[in-house]
Amino acid sequence: MYKYDAIDQTLVDQRVAQFTDQVARRLDGSLGEEEFKPLRLQNGLYFQRHAYMLRVAIPYGLLSAKQLRTLAMIADKYDRGYGHFTTRQNIQFNWIELEQAPAILADLAKVEMHAIQTSGNCIRNITSDAFAGVAGDEYVDTRPVCELLRQWSTLHPEFAHLPRKFKFAINGSKEDRTVLLCHDVGIELHKNTQGELLANLYAGGGMGRTPILGSLIKRELPWHVLPSYLTALLRVYNRFGRRDNLYKARIKILVKALGPEEFARQVEGEWTQIKDGNNSHQDDFTQAEWDRVAKHFTRPAYQALAALSDQEISASVPQSDKLAFTRWLERNVKPHQVPGYASVILSLKPHGTAAPGDATTAQMNAIADLADQYSFGELRVTHEQNLVLADVEQSQLFALWQAAKKHNLVLPNIGLLTDIIACPGGDFCSLANAKSLPIAKAIQERFDNLDYLFDLGDITLNISGCINSCGHHHVGNIGVLGVDKDGEEWYQITLGGEQGVDAAIGKVIGPSFYADEIPDVITNIINTYVEQRSTEESFSDTYRRLGVVPFKESAYKNAKKKDKAEEQKESAAS
Repeated sequence: MYKYDAIDQTLVDQRVAQFTDQVARRLDGSLGEEEFKPLRLQNGLYFQRHAYMLRVAIPYGLLSAKQLRTLAMIADKYDRGYGHFTTRQNIQFNWIELEQAPAILADLAKVEMHAIQTSGNCIRNITSDAFAGVAGDEYVDTRPVCELLRQWSTLHPEFAHLPRKFKFAINGSKEDRTVLLCHDVGIELHKNTQGELLANLYAGGGMGRTPILGSLIKRELPWHVLPSYLTALLRVYNRFGRRDNLYKARIKILVKALGPEEFARQVEGEWTQIKDGNNSHQDDFTQAEWDRVAKHFTRPAYQALAALSDQEISASVPQSDKLAFTRWLERNVKPHQVPGYASVILSLKPHGTAAPGDATTAQMNAIADLADQYSFGELRVTHEQNLVLADVEQSQLFALWQAAKKHNLVLPNIGLLTDIIACPGGDFCSLANAKSLPIAKAIQERFDNLDYLFDLGDITLNISGCINSCGHHHVGNIGVLGVDKDGEEWYQITLGGEQGVDAAIGKVIGPSFYADEIPDVITNIINTYVEQRSTEESFSDTYRRLGVVPFKESAYKNAKKKDKAEEQKESAAS
């Protein structure tokens, strides 16, 4: 993984010193909250419902065991013994005291971590495929490009005050594991027949209040000109993006207003001016820069091993463990590029016992130990809020399973209904209209039957506590959105969302439900799928074939009666 050089370390250390002074002045009253707010946000510090929340960057989801142990120490020393991994491959600490924040940033700096640009109207943490470099369907290892763009975008003076926050995702595989089309800019890397590295760029994606899939605006862009082209794109956004209306300030609104073709034309015009300038190549990447960064992403010292079948892997497993291990092998273990190795997903979605994406201090320390012992001291964070050990010898899978089981990390529910994506919601977030975590817990408890879950197959269920969609409910096969009505928490259901290459935005099925109705609503929707599916048909396939009507009818068959005017109001809104 990438290692800081003197420039990186100096920048992060200076940032810590600056923020230490800013916090001291805030605490002694010489710096008011209005002045302090943008400064703390630039360092990932939010004020939430009960305390400060610190969001720490995990660039493109890659962590060392040493870094994870530092995160565990921070959770234990400064928080309440846990951290929350997010859909953007970051980690959040929800119970931070302001006077402690500089010390936390100093601890992070010692292990080459920071919280820079995890908030604010700037280019946020760049996300990518958690299986980059090892995925069997990979065209290009995205990590060198991710790192080059991270360095290019960090504290970029021209893009420090954009109309709104700005998010990149980078994919280099056949399968999209990044939700590429739901980002402000999605970069799709591939190679042509001559072996040249090229990028297709999508712009104007996003969820939130106005969910939109990104549009293809540039094909076959050579990798080395990404900085100048992205500079042109961001300049167009900076110039024309709405600054008068917070809810219409994202680039998706600009692309929609102009139309993708006109937006692409304006970007091309700006890019032409950059290329025609006196310093036309100053921002472009060079081969020397690639070589400098790429050397950190060479393959670890893999052994020459024979590939093992699942039957061979399970052959010596005791009969008492056979079923549980076989299920885990099916759902949580993924193919690897190198024979004899596999990638393992450690589930952070225990049924009803912890919030989705949460890991305790003990679990983080244990996972760090597992990474050291089984996966060359590295691990990754997924978009789905789980953790990955990317380089595990197949012959060691059972030993790893036994060790991880002691820390409640081996639930074989990856990709199943209870592998829920959820934001912290109203329990923590001051923006949330409703709680997310109790809803996730109730659903997990309702469907706490692995035989049934395996029979259902792949289904994604995502929960957001407000329209900002931090839980990505729009792209869940089943989406749950918390809404506020006269001080009460209600929940809206969407169906038909998809992430991946066939990304789709889910549709609201109708009026919202009371919180205590949601488990029954989900049960009714799932029962309809079970009754109506054909052999081997997935939930998504069944929904596309039947449409929303039978699912909607089942969802509402036992719903509590509402005021007629309220139903008409909601139906009109949806």
